[in-house]
Amino acid sequence: MPSSPSPRTTISEATRHAAALAPMTLDDLDAVMAIEQTAYSHPWSRGNFRDSLNPLFNAQCLWLQGELLGYFLTMRGFEEMHLLNITVAPAHQGQGWGHMMLDALTLMSRQTGAQWLWLEVRQSNQRALQVYVRYGFKQVSIRKDYYPAGRQQREHAVVMSLKL
Repeated sequence: MPSSPSPRTTISEATRHAAALAPMTLDDLDAVMAIEQTAYSHPWSRGNFRDSLNPLFNAQCLWLQGELLGYFLTMRGFEEMHLLNITVAPAHQGQGWGHMMLDALTLMSRQTGAQWLWLEVRQSNQRALQVYVRYGFKQVSIRKDYYPAGRQQREHAVVMSLKL
């Protein structure tokens, strides 16, 4: 989840019900990349997303009236699911879409028999850390120098898990 602040906007229940998740396809990659590049200082590449569009991964897009609001990608392990990327378009952050995608992700994970949901998040991304803690994730460890941070620097990742 990106760390840039945005104003909180209330979304009606009717709008929430009109939003829908759909499997990510190659045709979605232009819209996904537009969000990814505006949301992160070190975005995933088109190749990262393209490579994730296979049966080993679950890639989902959240759409509302033809507009991409966000997406997430996971990788299944033995009795666990690993959240690799979850992003809400910066213009729609702070409106509950990330929470809605986490709800869908936990349901999908349980349906596959996963007992744990795992993720890494930049140590500096306090906004995402707060979202995950409020959702029930617990910090498990720190992965030193996990993320690129510019100028040949690296940033630690906070490893978190959620018991499903």
